[in-house]
Amino acid sequence: MKVVQVEHASGSYPVYVGQGLLGMAGIWERHLGGRVLVVSDETVADHHLGRLDPVLEAHGRHRKLLLPPGEENKTVAQWQRVIDELVQLGAQRDATVIALGGGVIGDLAGFAAASYMRGIQVVQMPTTLLAQVDASVGGKTGVNHADGKNLIGAFHQPAAVVADLDTLTTLGNRDYRAGLAEVVKYGAIRDPHLFAWLEANADALSSRLPDMLAECVYQSVRNKAEVVAADEREAGQRALLNFGHTFGHALETVTGYSQYRHGEAVAIGMVLAARLSELLGMAEAGTTDRLRDLLDRLGLPTRLPDDIRRNELLRRMRLDKKNRADQIRLILLESLGQAVVRSCPADDILEVLKST
Repeated sequence: MKVVQVEHASGSYPVYVGQGLLGMAGIWERHLGGRVLVVSDETVADHHLGRLDPVLEAHGRHRKLLLPPGEENKTVAQWQRVIDELVQLGAQRDATVIALGGGVIGDLAGFAAASYMRGIQVVQMPTTLLAQVDASVGGKTGVNHADGKNLIGAFHQPAAVVADLDTLTTLGNRDYRAGLAEVVKYGAIRDPHLFAWLEANADALSSRLPDMLAECVYQSVRNKAEVVAADEREAGQRALLNFGHTFGHALETVTGYSQYRHGEAVAIGMVLAARLSELLGMAEAGTTDRLRDLLDRLGLPTRLPDDIRRNELLRRMRLDKKNRADQIRLILLESLGQAVVRSCPADDILEVLKST
């Protein structure tokens, strides 16, 4: 087991990375307080919730809430269900929410923990690769609005993150590949050595070799922890973690959160952002090709479908949380391993959208 300590303004918390952690009583004894509500989805619960039962029985008063899976269910209505369950449990300010699932469950349960009694403890227990390498670390929580992803939410740092690599054995190939997109992101924006390592080991990662997978999760968490420590509330460099996300979130929204996994949409978004970087003369020619080649080798989509209305994508991008003074702000590349935040003319964005 490896542990990455995430520093933030009001303290720190551990991210545990290893195998067999879900039922490891020693970890849970350090982080469970008060009454406990486990929030999961119906799919994840079938695979993994039983391994947590001995821990819950030893702790005492607890409840379980199973929500329907899928990004389309990350809504205010489902958030309300979590709040109602906490009330039924009689949860007080020393209570703990365990978010057992992927990014949707982590965001939704985390937001409920952030808002119940103005904030109670949450332990993130990510069961997808995307959640382990990105979504569970850093304290971003929230739900979607019909007009945009994650428009309703709060920063609420977890008490701990327990990334049990064994939970990835039940992950389908499509969801696994989607998680790799976020790993590529870290290499593209701040870690050229990681990007080169991914290029050298793409085949092994696609085959899910355990040692490679453990290193992949650890290096991603290490990168995320460094960014969060420097900029907890996205006032500066943390915005770089949204590379590809402005395009990707717009794509997810216009397709009703049903056509693409988050990582798939981000993969397409990263290629669009790289191409825009070249168009604006920021990145050298060939940057987009190298990025696309790696994403292709990892089995990720890299092109917009023909039936997506480009003007509608641009409209949705105008609602992105990074925008200021009606300017669309994007994360663009100066090189693979170096990214910046830049306001971009809508005409240039539309040109890139229409050329893909």
